[in-house]
Amino acid sequence: MRNPADLYELRPGFDDIAGLAMLVALDGFVDAGNAGKQVVEELFDRYEAEEIAAFDVDRLVDYRARRPPMTFVENTWTEYRAPKLALYRMRDAEGSPFLVLHGPEPDREWEAFTAAVIGLVERFSVSLSLSVHGIPMAVPHTRPATVTPHSTRPELVEGHTPWIGRVEVPGSAVSLLEFRLGEAGHDFLGYAVHVPSYLAQSTYPRAALAALRYLADATGLSLPAAGLEEVAQATDVEIAEQVGASEEVQRIVVNLERQYDDIMSSRTDPEDRRVLPLADDEAALPTAEELGAELERFLAERESDGNG
Repeated sequence: MRNPADLYELRPGFDDIAGLAMLVALDGFVDAGNAGKQVVEELFDRYEAEEIAAFDVDRLVDYRARRPPMTFVENTWTEYRAPKLALYRMRDAEGSPFLVLHGPEPDREWEAFTAAVIGLVERFSVSLSLSVHGIPMAVPHTRPATVTPHSTRPELVEGHTPWIGRVEVPGSAVSLLEFRLGEAGHDFLGYAVHVPSYLAQSTYPRAALAALRYLADATGLSLPAAGLEEVAQATDVEIAEQVGASEEVQRIVVNLERQYDDIMSSRTDPEDRRVLPLADDEAALPTAEELGAELERFLAERESDGNG
């Protein structure tokens, strides 16, 4: 195997980095409601990003699967926007530094990429690696966002009751990184924020706001929330208007609210420890497809109005 360190190039001037938290934010895997994407965009919009290390995307990215954009003007190519995968240093609102690993999820050489990141974690003595993303769930938008946390040590998710039991899902580069970091004795903490199934394909700021707050609580960083809160409030109003205009959608939301309340009640009742988000009468609950069909008109209208 080639040296994993050959996958990236270090920038000079960062020898003083030690003991920081690192957010791993790779595009390409499941991210319902664009929860993780919104968090990363908010961070890059708010804070200066200093590039510490840049990865060799030619080795990692399948260009034919995700073709980079190019600009053509009249009779010539004027711009090529190459994909970028890099490690950055940022500073929060109080000046505290943290790291962000951001870019496209590698299409190939996952093991080499994972080994390279572990090398960076050890080089810079990263104290805690984290990730956030959204997953579709049969939950209503009218209730507080819930989350499935996952970690390399039980102590990192102490106090959280599991929402699911055993499940086999397609892998991702971030999931493999978490697994390999755990094998190497490093801490990793991830948050999968539950996004209403009928909003999974749209941008749902409430999920991003919840993800940002989980990150802040886990790291002690002062991370921006005001911007997302403002957008979330506007989106909540739009969703409420659409729901109010359809009796069928109202029925669907009421069913989900009842299911949610029953589950939350059972999770605090030692006599009733159901952990799966299932209702007593599953047949009465709409499928994700049914939910999506009911609100598809609303989402399409938001896109056409430039609000998506």
